[in-house]
This record gives sequence, C-alpha cells and structure tokens, in this order.
Amino acid sequence: MLPTTTYRTTAFVEAARQIGVELTVASEEPSALQATSLGGLVTLPLQDPQRAATEAFLFAKKYPVAAVVGVDDDTAIVAALIAQRLGLKGNPVHAMQAARDKHQQRELLAQAGVPIPRFMLRRLDEDPAAIARSVTFPCVVKPLRLSASRGVMRADNVQGFSNAQKRLDAIVCEPEASFLIEEFIPGYEVALEGLVVNRRLHVLAIFDKPDPLDGPFFEETIYVTPSTVPAGLQSSITDCADRAVRALGITEGPVHAELRYNENGPWLIELAARPIGGRCSAVLRFGAGGLGSGAGVTLEEIILRHALGMPIPSLQRERQAAGVMMIPIPGAGTLKDVRGIAEAKAVPLIEDVQITAHPGERLIPFPEGSRYPGFIFARGETPAVVEAALRDAHRRLEFVLV
Repeated sequence: MLPTTTYRTTAFVEAARQIGVELTVASEEPSALQATSLGGLVTLPLQDPQRAATEAFLFAKKYPVAAVVGVDDDTAIVAALIAQRLGLKGNPVHAMQAARDKHQQRELLAQAGVPIPRFMLRRLDEDPAAIARSVTFPCVVKPLRLSASRGVMRADNVQGFSNAQKRLDAIVCEPEASFLIEEFIPGYEVALEGLVVNRRLHVLAIFDKPDPLDGPFFEETIYVTPSTVPAGLQSSITDCADRAVRALGITEGPVHAELRYNENGPWLIELAARPIGGRCSAVLRFGAGGLGSGAGVTLEEIILRHALGMPIPSLQRERQAAGVMMIPIPGAGTLKDVRGIAEAKAVPLIEDVQITAHPGERLIPFPEGSRYPGFIFARGETPAVVEAALRDAHRRLEFVLV
C-alpha cells in the first residue's frame, strides 16, 4: 500500500523487480494507467480501513494476493485488516492500532513495565492554565496520530505550555481532539530499525542521532550507523525495544523505534510498526552483493521477502558506516531554487543528494510542517567521517525562498 504522498514507491517497486515478484500498488487515488495495468494498480479508500479491506478482498478474487505490506503508520492498519480477511501472514489489527495511537501505545507499554515518560491525556479544548497546574515541567505535548515530529513541542513553563497547546490545536484542527502530555526525558537519542519474525525482534541497525533533540521542536537531522553507543548499552536498548514490541503484540514485519538513554538507562519514546520514513531506507544495505547486484540487499527487499515467506539472504548490515541527513527546513516560504547541489555531491564520501521539494512548493518549518526538502547520503569507514561528510555537503547547499 503506497499512498500518493509517500516517498517509498520507487524503492518498493525496484525491490519487487529485484526478487522477480508481481506487484500490485494500492493507492487512495486512481491512476490513469489502472485500466490497462492487469492487476498492477488498484485504488483503495485507505482512510477507511474496513472498506479498503472489503475492496481488497474482492480484488483478490480476481488477482490472487500472496502478501500485503503497508509502508507507513496508517497503511499498516489497513494491511493488517486485509491480511486478516485474506488469511495471510500479518499483524493483529489491535497491535497496529496501538502502534498508531500514541496514548494507547503508552498505556500498553506502562502496563508491561517498559521504561517510558510519565504521561497524561487531555483535550485541546480544555483550559491550558487549568491543565498546567498538574503538569511537571519541562514537558512535551504531542498529537495522538500525526507523524514525523509534526506538532511535537516542548514547554518549560505555564506560558510555554499554553502557547504550545494553542499551536497544537491549530495544527490538529479537530473539535474536541485529545492530546498527549509527557515528561521530557533528557539524554541522547537513537533510532532502532528492526524486523519482527514470528514474534522475535531482529535488529537491523541502531542509528546515532548526533544533533541534540532538546526542543522546543523536534526536527530530525542526521542518522548514522553503526552506533557508537557502548555494546552493553546497545544491548539494553535492544531489550527495551523488544519488550515494547511484545507489549503491543506485534508479531511480524518492520518496526522503527525511537529511544533515549541517560544515567537511568534506555527509555522508549516511540515505536512504529513500519520501516524508517522518508527516503532514509536507502542508507541501509545488507549482506554483500545481494542477488548479483553488487550493491547489497535493500531494506525494502527484506520486507517483501519476509512478507512472502521467501529466503532472506542476510539481515547483517554491510561493514561500512553509513548515514543520512534529513535536510533541515531552511525557513518558511516558497522554494525558488536550490544552489550548490553539484558541489555537495562532490564532497568525498557523499553518495547522493536528493532534493525532494520542487520549485514553487511552499516550505513549512516544524512544528506545523513535516516534509523535509531533501536527503543527503554518505558512506565511509567510520561514523565520524560519515557525519563530517554530511555536514560538509549540507553547508554547500543554498535554498532560495521567496
């Protein structure tokens, strides 16, 4: 299931081609080629999971389906419902719903004793001053279902909390919507990419996030792997993520976890039942050479092979260090031009610079925005040289806004 807004289409289509399987792309918008695609394209109401599952069931009567894969938070729920209807391998629907809803997730993690921030649920139409009397500062306010750090804000005092709640209300724009208030956890942040196979979590990579994420907003920047976190702490991080997977009831497929660690050990911040977002998956390669490609096996290929029950050549990440920068949003305005791309690509160790924003597109900074203007990729012998290359390439880019 590939929504029209996803960055993942090309990667999954290429992965299907690499392993020689027929792919049906399901999206919420019809394609002009759908009538001639012979089962290669289908339109499903992805915002109505039950109806999407019914329509997919009818589609499968004509074009048999062997596996179903959701690529983001919302389609993971749809995929679980379709797999259930078709009797295919997949996750329990309740597990996908818990992974999608931050409050439901928090409740299950707390019940299982997974280390998480203290939290409370409130409504956006409540009086901020009244809520603030029961809040310990600093805190973080979060929408329940938005992704990519959209709407996530830190507040250090009553006035900051009131401003954040009003701002979040404007972002969510839903009458009587609820939101989450969490204790701010200081420390270093890492991301864990994993694959759950028959209820067992296999760690594919742990990423360091060298830029501090202390607020007031939480725009991601650099991911670098392998992590330089000491081995014992990496083991604790893995154990924390594994406990979270079990607490939510995830049984199969990709997971992406965000964790922090400090003197009290690791804390689970978020767990998503989907692969890493944006185009960041391009930073991951597994094994050596893949299927004669010479470039290693991609994350998307591993996901498709697992869903289909096909052999997976390797879950071992390549030896080289690798990193990706989600290019920070340079400011609010309409993009006119991006200069310095060739210079950025010429930086040693840089593999690619992909500008995904197009001229004429309006760039919206966090917390209202959520779409990065592009991605920079690098590989090298150590995490330190990869990080340095990413920063060097980024310095050479100039975004012209009007």
